[in-house]
Amino acid sequence: QVQLVESGGGLVQPGGSLRLSCAASTSIFSINAMGWYRQAPGKQRELVATITSGGSTNYADSVKGRFTISRDNAKNTVYLQMNNLKPEDSAVYYCNAPYRGVLVRWGWGQGTRVTVSS
Repeated sequence: QVQLVESGGGLVQPGGSLRLSCAASTSIFSINAMGWYRQAPGKQRELVATITSGGSTNYADSVKGRFTISRDNAKNTVYLQMNNLKPEDSAVYYCNAPYRGVLVRWGWGQGTRVTVSS
């Protein structure tokens, strides 16, 4: 059973920054796509950023230009740098490995909560 441990969330003012980390208990070297998801209260979980094993990235329109996803295969860790945060970015953030469109490879971790508020 693969474990995913997200960290780095917290309370930040609008315009601030946070860096999230996701450590996987298995090697991600051969995993083509890794992604960050988020779920706000009362809303469905959404995919906000992905990164392939080759380093290609893709972002939801709502975070494009503000968020940066990266991965360190040697550490089995995926990061999400979030800049210029907005209140609508408030959510619990999760990582996983998307495949076949809407599926994910592993069970969900506990997530890390991000709250953007003044």
